[in-house]
Amino acid sequence: MRKPPVHRSFLNAFRGIFFMIRHERNFRIELAAFAVNLFLVFYLRLSETDALLVLGVSFAVLSAEMFNTAIEKICDFIQPEFDRRIGFIKDVSAGAVLLMAVISIVTGILVYRKYLFI
Repeated sequence: MRKPPVHRSFLNAFRGIFFMIRHERNFRIELAAFAVNLFLVFYLRLSETDALLVLGVSFAVLSAEMFNTAIEKICDFIQPEFDRRIGFIKDVSAGAVLLMAVISIVTGILVYRKYLFI
């Protein structure tokens, strides 16, 4: 199979992001949290290191949610009927997102406390 041109690859990637925005509630919630963090990075004038930490974990949560959705869609395609093994795979995938969300909250607390509670 021939690789698509670079611009087509970018268009496909953006199409995936827009799919997530349109169809995945949790992604929209996490995107809203990212927007709040982006605002706070500039409003509180975070240091470069702190901004990188906050934005890095924010993007990691969004990426984990996208991987989770991809895994769930593959599982649904392979086995449309209920299967406890597929359920386990989906649970593990969702657990990975939860772990990433927890560490992002901890990171936010550790970073923002320096700027909010001086």
